[in-house]
Parts: sequence; C-alpha cells; structure tokens
Amino acid sequence: MSTGILEPLTQGAEVSAERARILGVVQERIDAVIDACVAKMCDEIPAYAAAGPAFFADVRHQVELHYRLKLERLLREDDVSLDDLAFARNAAMRRARSGFALEDYINAFRVGQQVFWEAVVDAAGPTTAGREAALSLATPLMRYCDFASTHAGHAYAEFRQHAVADADRERRDLLEHLLAGELPARGPLRSAAQAYGVCSGSRVVVVVAAPATPEGDPDAASAAMARAALGDTRTLVVVRQAEIVALPTLGPGCAAARVCERVDAVEARLREAGLPLALGISTPADGVAELPRAYAEAHAALALVADGGVAALPRMAAFDYLTLSAPDTARRLVDPALREFLAEDGARGGGVRDTVHALAAADLQVAGAARRLQVHPNTLQYRVSRIEERTGRNPRRLADLMELLVAIALEG
Repeated sequence: MSTGILEPLTQGAEVSAERARILGVVQERIDAVIDACVAKMCDEIPAYAAAGPAFFADVRHQVELHYRLKLERLLREDDVSLDDLAFARNAAMRRARSGFALEDYINAFRVGQQVFWEAVVDAAGPTTAGREAALSLATPLMRYCDFASTHAGHAYAEFRQHAVADADRERRDLLEHLLAGELPARGPLRSAAQAYGVCSGSRVVVVVAAPATPEGDPDAASAAMARAALGDTRTLVVVRQAEIVALPTLGPGCAAARVCERVDAVEARLREAGLPLALGISTPADGVAELPRAYAEAHAALALVADGGVAALPRMAAFDYLTLSAPDTARRLVDPALREFLAEDGARGGGVRDTVHALAAADLQVAGAARRLQVHPNTLQYRVSRIEERTGRNPRRLADLMELLVAIALEG
C-alpha cells in the first residue's frame, strides 16, 4: 500500500526544478531542522519535556528518519509504503509501553509537520517561483503526515489493547492466588503483588461489590474503585464474573475505618451518576493466608445490602451483624405474641422500642433510662410494667432484655 503523496505533482519543469532546489536546501540544513523540531516538541508537549536523555535521543532519531524519508521520496518523486514506515510502528509501541498518551504522540506528528513546512517556506524564499514550488509541496507533505500518523496511531492502539488485556489477565491471576490464601512465589505475579502493597504479612481488607440494578456496568464501577486509592497503595481491583473484588492494603497509618469512608464516597459518587452499587467490606485479614476468610466475610456483608449501599463489618457490632444476617427461620422463632405487640408499637410510633433501647444503654437503670428519654422515672417504670404485662418479659431482667432487643432487631 502506498500513500499516493505525489499525485498532485504535475506542474511544469520550472516548478519541478525549483521544488528540487528547495528540498535540497532543507536537506543541507536537516540537522538544524531536526533540532528545531525536537525543541518545539518539548515546548508544546509537557510529557515530552519531562522525559530523560534516552527518550530525547529516540525522538530525535525518529524525526530524522521521517524527515529523510520525506526528502528522499519527494526528490525521487516516489511514494511511501507501509514497509517504509516500519520504524514508526516500532516507535509507537515504545511510546505506548512507556505510558505516553496517544494525543501527545499524535501531537508530536503535528509539530514535526509544522517545523518541516516552516523549513520548506524558509528555503523557498520570496520569489514567485519559490512560493509556487513550496505550495506544490503542501498537499504531499500533509498526506505524508496523515498517512504516517494514522499508521503509528493504529500501532499504538493495538499495543495498548494487548497491554490492557495482558494486565487484566495478570490481575485476575493474581487475585485467584490471593483469594486462595497464597502469595505467588516468584515472577511477574509476585512483582505485581508488591506493586499493590501485598506481601505475606500485609493487612488487607476485602471489598466485594455488585451492581444494584440489572443495567449496572461492572467495568465502569471497577474503574472508579481503582482510581479511588482505597488503601495505602494502589488497589488491586478485578471484575470477577458478576462481581467486583478490591483488595486495599492497610499500612501503619491506615485503619479499616478509613477504607470504609473511601468506599462510602465511591458508592455515593456512582449512585449520583446512575450506577448504584451494593458493597460488602470484610474485617482486616492479617496476612495473605487470611484472605479466603475475609473474602467470605465480604460476601456475607454484601448479602445484607443487595438493593444497594455499603455493609461494612469493621464498623458493625457483632449483635447488629447477627440480627441483620439472621435467616427467616430466626424471625419465625420470635414469640408470635411479641411480634404482634411490636407491630402495634411500630404503628403507634415505636415507644416500646425506645424504652427498651434506653434501658440497654443505661445498664438497666430506670433513672438513667428516664434521663435519656426525658421522662419522669415513674413514667418509665409504668412503661416497663406495661411491657411485662403484655409480653411476659421484664426489660429490667438481662435475659428478657436480650430477647426483646433481638426481637426488635429482627422485626426491623
């Protein structure tokens, strides 16, 4: 495949001779033109300006290859093929591997075209013949830039696509090792684990998430979680079948509560964006060997918020977890008379529930509970008697109080 860049070169012998003169002048000045191009790239592309000497040497070499190829083919009035641009494909892959943005790489082609064109105009001089010859070069030079940058852009995108696929595969493989309680012994997976701050003794929290609606997008949610820096280091986040698994690590200054707050923030942002999530957070695993247990915990917590929201075990009391995760069988074990009484209380505003909770918070002391409720102790004593009369349970006896608290929690 060729560019056809020389299709418009149909002017007469005088223009052709002047065009050859201009290209010869640029060829004589080529080192200065290349240096001007590299300098302009650094001025206009911050990522290029921040790179090191080896990168500059590579960029200069690439500019030289492009400029000399253009000059050679224009002087010979010959076309350019994909085979001629093999060097550009290799450079595109190097830029992609180094993490340069595609827009920066394509912008470098624009700068290269601009500097070369300025050199052509300067060599053309003020004469009419010179200006006409220079204009005859404008279209082929633009076609070369389009052809070369498109070819290089495709190579860049192809490499990035494969790189992303390889990175996804590596993350999935690493996650499977870790959820089995194993740290990869050596090789790329071991290095990847270290990059995520995971070593054999790391404290790690497991976060399991799932879209709260059928139209939810796990990939978009996982990307948001990966950007959020949930722990002390970059967080390993993997879309695993229908769920998202994240493993934020906890350093000396990072408590599980901080991870929970960051997960809350991610959930809130995604909910506002129309991507509601259900998320379960485990207690910390003390080392990789405990990750299977933490993963099971996160799944159990996730089941508590299937309709969306965050269930975080690190900030949940054992009593709350036991009642929230209780199966329907546990609810049916509550005395039907007590269930009926609590239902009536709920319809009246929940005064019984408030009384029971106040007595629990005041260590069964009537005076302390009365202060919490801002009522007279006699009023509270009457309520206690009324509860015992209706349910057969005295809220001031520990065993009866526990039964009432469980019943209240289970009945919601």
